[in-house]
Amino acid sequence: VQLQASGGGLVQAGGSLRLSCAASGDGARQGLMGWYRQAPGKQRELVASISSGGITNYAASVRGRLTISRDYAKNTIYLEMNSLIPEDTAVYYCNLRYLDWYWGQGTLVTVSS
Repeated sequence: VQLQASGGGLVQAGGSLRLSCAASGDGARQGLMGWYRQAPGKQRELVASISSGGITNYAASVRGRLTISRDYAKNTIYLEMNSLIPEDTAVYYCNLRYLDWYWGQGTLVTVSS
C-alpha cells in the first residue's frame, strides 16, 4: 500500500485549503481512509474518516468546517478545509486501514492569525 498526500501550505485564519491523498495497492478500495493530524507537542489525533461505503466521522473540533470525501474511481480522498483557525495548524497524515494501518507522508498546514 502506498499513500501520496498533497495540498498543505500556509493560509490566513478564515481561509481554505484542500488536501488530497491517493492510495494504491491492496485495500485502496475496501479500506477505511482518513486524515489524522499532529500539532507540535501533541499526540496525533483523528480529524475525519470515510468508510468504503461513504460513512463519515469527524472530530468535534472540525465538524462543520472540514469535509472529507472520497473518489472511488481514483482511490483518492480529499479534505476540504474551510474557516481555518490557528488551532488547525499541524502536520496532516493520510491513513488507510485494511488488515493493517498504513500512513502517508505528512503534509504541513499552517494557519496564521
